Amino acid sequence: MSESSASVVKVIRCIVCPTGCQIQAISKGSDVVFEGYTCKRGLEYAEQEYFEPKRILTTTIRVESGLLPLIPVRSDKPILKDKLDEALIEIAKTQVSAPIEMGDILIENILGLELNIIASRNLAKN
Repeated sequence: MSESSASVVKVIRCIVCPTGCQIQAISKGSDVVFEGYTCKRGLEYAEQEYFEPKRILTTTIRVESGLLPLIPVRSDKPILKDKLDEALIEIAKTQVSAPIEMGDILIENILGLELNIIASRNLAKN
């Protein structure tokens, strides 16, 4: 295969360490090759980000009888990017009751993804 038939599909900035390598995902026929990483962790990050990107989901949930009407929450593990909207819809349907402690599981095993939505702060009852 000639070098001219390869094309950069995506540039990924690695966030694993302070070096912040700019990694190129290059399409070579039916394969994708990664260039520009300086360590194995960078390659693993780029592969994950290219083939199956994930993010920690942060948002709020409505609270009944709380000192505040909303509580900040996050996923306890990264969630697939293509499931974020579906998870947000599920979270929007949810209302929890105070008191709540930071780290409490407010939605267990959301969407069957083996991750939980947890409280990011304490919230006293009103």
